[in-house]
Amino acid sequence: MSSAPQGATELPRSRALAATALLIACTLLGLAGTDLVLPAVPTLPAALGGNAAQAQLVLATFAAGTGIGLVLFGEIGARHDNRRILVIALGLYGATSLAAAAAPTLPVLVLLRFLQGVAASCAAVVAPGMVRALFSPRGAMRAIGFIGSVESLAPAIAPIIGVWLLHRGGWQASFLVTGVLALALAALVAVAGRILPPVAARRSGHSYIVLLTNPVFHRYALSQGLALGSLLVYVFGMPVVITATLDGTLGDFITMQVCGISTFIVAANLASRVVARYGAERVILGGSLLSLAGLGALFAYGLAGGRDMAVIIGLFLPFNMGFGLRGPPGFYCALQASGGDDARASALVLLFVMAATAGGTALAAPLVTDGLAALAAVALALAVAGIACLGLLPRLAGAGTAAAGTAAAAGDGAAEGDRAGEAGA
Repeated sequence: MSSAPQGATELPRSRALAATALLIACTLLGLAGTDLVLPAVPTLPAALGGNAAQAQLVLATFAAGTGIGLVLFGEIGARHDNRRILVIALGLYGATSLAAAAAPTLPVLVLLRFLQGVAASCAAVVAPGMVRALFSPRGAMRAIGFIGSVESLAPAIAPIIGVWLLHRGGWQASFLVTGVLALALAALVAVAGRILPPVAARRSGHSYIVLLTNPVFHRYALSQGLALGSLLVYVFGMPVVITATLDGTLGDFITMQVCGISTFIVAANLASRVVARYGAERVILGGSLLSLAGLGALFAYGLAGGRDMAVIIGLFLPFNMGFGLRGPPGFYCALQASGGDDARASALVLLFVMAATAGGTALAAPLVTDGLAALAAVALALAVAGIACLGLLPRLAGAGTAAAGTAAAAGDGAAEGDRAGEAGA
């Protein structure tokens, strides 16, 4: 059920790296749609009327629009040239962002944020398929790991930029900057889009129903969503746990995040090499178990009444390392299991992540004031469910011997794409 990357051997290294950089920029801008605006939310009632609860809808409707956009662009991306779709989506993202900066009332802004979220989701859907077409299997996995590493920095950096923009230009500044950047990227993709591969499934027999009834796809997609969901649920709940139950500060949380993200980045960029040696299945399972061990240790430490932030941060590292190792091969194997339906597969994986994160966060919300053990227990349940998927669902043929890693052989015909992926990551 695998699908070989298209054109991985034909692109020169410089073109592959330029294309990857362009895809990263487009994806990052979409991810920044929440975090960049976040600091301005408390100021919106005074500027546009309404109350704090209504202002929170600015974040909620963007998330809702993103979810709908994932499904929409997954379907469109499977039928049409992804480059053209990306140009249109970036243009809409830019237009709705500029319109949001001129919103006269809070309800209008909330509506525009929904449309903004729909448009912002496109890059995350089409980028993985383009990466697969740019590189050899090993190079694609390395590039996916690198992209994930860069994307992991967005939640940490975007709010800082958002604060600066708020002080410099008011609540409108983040929307204006987003709008200008989105339109600039749309123009760049339209003019220089030839460096991106033309990806579109255009195959009969593909649909969301086919994927949703494919147990091999679910092995990787569900386990990926649950694994990342467990990490995000823990991260989202820790600020309250640290400040309300451990007598810590947000500075402690920032330190934890910096250490965790750094560990994830190192692991994600090593993942393809580890897969080349041990095979995708062993790395996915091993990384999942490593994350589970770190999370289990955090649960046990919290249950024992542990309060030392140095210990908590230390136990948080294997949690991040495990996902960094299993994330790139897990995502890549999900794309392989889709049989070439990369756009729909990417959309579903991201939806599974969102669903696991939202559900887990909702379960954890009333428990975070109970301390570390309660939060870790919810995250632990998601991680166990992810490993259960690996134990119960059938594997992709060949994954145990480096599915994504057959290109690790020295004589692989996709060496050029592989070198490009290695240089990019």
